[in-house]
Amino acid sequence: MNALEGVRVLDLTRALAGPYCSMMLGDYGAEVIKIEMPGTGDDTRSWAPPSIGDESAYFLSINRNKRSMTLNLRHPAGKKVFLELAADADVVVENFTPGVVDRLGISYETVKALNRGIVYASISGFGQTGPYRTRSAYDQVMQGIGGIMSLTGEPGRLPVKMGIALTDIGAGMMAAYAVTTTLFHR
Repeated sequence: MNALEGVRVLDLTRALAGPYCSMMLGDYGAEVIKIEMPGTGDDTRSWAPPSIGDESAYFLSINRNKRSMTLNLRHPAGKKVFLELAADADVVVENFTPGVVDRLGISYETVKALNRGIVYASISGFGQTGPYRTRSAYDQVMQGIGGIMSLTGEPGRLPVKMGIALTDIGAGMMAAYAVTTTLFHR
């Protein structure tokens, strides 16, 4: 038996930190349902080359052990389906810009009113309430702000981004750790 067998995760994430978190949860046995935009799905599906068939290797590498569905969360019918799924889920993981889940009507408070035991993980680079909360927190930005880029490159030249998306992967791992410890506590 896998550690998270029987745990259902609704994955509203894209790019890297969020999908990495939900991938780790799926790797440990959780049922992960990735919810994507109608028409295009997750933008990373087309981040190629390289690709396997018509999907990018990038997308496939961080979305293993997941099932996908499309939902238009801006439409009342899509929101209704999401809330029905959330009422029976264990975890919601999202990495929208702070404030988006409130505008969509799928915030923690809304979901918790339907499901008192929900674990709701919101991943953002600058937090939900701080002065920089609406700023983009791409890995390169966070490597620069965090100072790790000052350790790479050549002496006397400009800082260089690390070869891997260290801050995104780290954020995804910490979020997965937070979700699993919260599930254990619950």
